[in-house]
Amino acid sequence: MVFMYSKQLNEQKYKSMAPTEITSPAANPSVRHGNPPGHYLPAHRALLTRLHNRYTHLALLHLKLLRFLNCRPVMAAVSPAPHSPPKMVDGEPNGHPGTGARGGNVDDGIPVVDFDVLINGTSDQRSQAVRDLGRACKDWGFFMVINHGVPEDLKKEFVEACKELFGLPEEEKAEHLEAEPMAPIRIGSGFYAVVDGARYLRNYLKMFAHPELHCPAKPAKLRDVAAEYSAKTRDMMQHLARAISESLGLDGGRISEALNLDSCLQFLVGNHYPRHTGPGDLGVRLPAHSDPGLLTLLFQDGVDGLQVEHDGQWILAKPLPGAFFVIAGDQLEIVSNGRYKATVHRAVVGSEQERMSFVSMLSPSMDTVVEPLPELEQEGKGLQFRGVKYRDYMAYQQSNKLEAKEALNIVRVQHGDTNGRIEQLN
Repeated sequence: MVFMYSKQLNEQKYKSMAPTEITSPAANPSVRHGNPPGHYLPAHRALLTRLHNRYTHLALLHLKLLRFLNCRPVMAAVSPAPHSPPKMVDGEPNGHPGTGARGGNVDDGIPVVDFDVLINGTSDQRSQAVRDLGRACKDWGFFMVINHGVPEDLKKEFVEACKELFGLPEEEKAEHLEAEPMAPIRIGSGFYAVVDGARYLRNYLKMFAHPELHCPAKPAKLRDVAAEYSAKTRDMMQHLARAISESLGLDGGRISEALNLDSCLQFLVGNHYPRHTGPGDLGVRLPAHSDPGLLTLLFQDGVDGLQVEHDGQWILAKPLPGAFFVIAGDQLEIVSNGRYKATVHRAVVGSEQERMSFVSMLSPSMDTVVEPLPELEQEGKGLQFRGVKYRDYMAYQQSNKLEAKEALNIVRVQHGDTNGRIEQLN
């Protein structure tokens, strides 16, 4: 089910669980930084897992009490951000990483989905969870998932394999360095993307994982880890897609059938965001954008830096222990005929710590023509998007600058330049 609990309980939990406080010295006073979980010794993992589950149980009980008493969580006073993502100047919005953002967790309203309830809950529990999931997709297009069953050890192995790859000599990565946008394996090393004069520095690995796994030869352990990790996260996202379909009043398999998700394109991404490198580099590592797929699963290495746009404000998202972030992508907005929104987000870093994030993205099969489901046509509004083959959509999005919902807007009906530009995608 989806739940929120009070700021006070959340802060107590992190104080008791997190070994250190991580803050960004470049942070603006309007940004609140919490204590994200660190890495723990293997001998303690089983105990920590039980403690995490106990905290989740207590949080649910606390929520029920708050609702019974008609209490609301305390919200920080912030200045509203612009309606559209702020302009980036030399890789930096308004002067500092996170300016205009507030710290975000469940006390800020970010929904949390208990995956175990969706899979193993009673009929009534699951029905309520599906309704709440629909609200999360409609109101946020972004939520956290707990009790998902993806082992922490597997996540750690994927992290370590990506770190090994980034540490390889350039000549051992040369085959895949800056490959063409639709190559099944792409590696960026010390890569600067330039958007309207702004620079964005990151190292990355992008690899297709389904319907066929493509993997660099080194490090050798990456292939087996990526195969297992992609299978588990793909299964998880397939279940979420089914529940999302039900939340729209459709059969559970409707979205999967329409997007041919049995033959889906899934790819994995490892991102390494270096810390500030000097006065000319002020901390934004990935510009504001929406994702081209259906759903994105993301976890990070204990250093915060994911910001999501919500109600005209930037929220600095801070995860619950072991949770995944789930980001709604462009294809969910299209197939739902705009009922659910793709979420614009960006990545920032501070001057003391580098950051890593890890993505598993579920997308339609490459040859699927994605279009709104006709049963979701809204009275008086019709269908909001034109059909487009996903291969063409993906190629366009990967070949052009990241800028909010740039790719999505060119397939939007009645967009000012739609008719001329839609031909680029077909």
